Amino acid sequence: MFVIIEPNSFLFNLAIATILCTIIGLERELKRKPLGLKTCLVIGIMSCLLTYVSVAGAEAYATAHSKPMDPLRLAAQIVSGIGFLGAGVILRRNNDMISGLTTAAMIWGAGGIGIACGAGFWLEAVVATVLLLISVEFLPFLIKFIGPKALRQKEVKAKITVNAEEKLTVILKEMKKQQLKARKVRVKDLRDSDLQIMEVLVLVDESIYTTDIYYTLKKMEYVVGVELESR
Repeated sequence: MFVIIEPNSFLFNLAIATILCTIIGLERELKRKPLGLKTCLVIGIMSCLLTYVSVAGAEAYATAHSKPMDPLRLAAQIVSGIGFLGAGVILRRNNDMISGLTTAAMIWGAGGIGIACGAGFWLEAVVATVLLLISVEFLPFLIKFIGPKALRQKEVKAKITVNAEEKLTVILKEMKKQQLKARKVRVKDLRDSDLQIMEVLVLVDESIYTTDIYYTLKKMEYVVGVELESR
């Protein structure tokens, strides 16, 4: 015996929410992000269910008691809960490196899709999902291709150990000659040692390998140690 799912019914909207959140979850899963398929499905399905209950409950209450009730009052609380989940995937690493912002936004998007489907706006949810994937997957590459050169650069955090005093400026000048743009320079001395450490954020073309940057810095005069971290 087959169950016929009619368009705009709860089961139909729930199925659409499940499919759309599966697509979003797979996109994050393929990129090995903290937000995966299971998380997206739970958020989307429960958002759809709670929104439907909120709308249906408001209609039933209004009919039984002849009093108006906000149909999306419960759905509004979903957004607050999703914001709490999104904050959990935003990580701060090494003092100035922040990751997880896109993943947090995708959590919010999955919740929004579930809410839209639960309220019966499944067609709008489909369009939003398509635009969301285009914005995350294809648009950044297009902008990098046709946009300014700065968009095609990557940041590499370098920690350079120098064995001579007053030679840090010489190293920065040499980096400039090698097309390594230095930003956010931080210098400190090592105790009981003549060594100095310069931490610098290097901007280079994204086509350059991080290992090539390492070898370039390592070959510079007065440099005795190099540590790199690519963002």
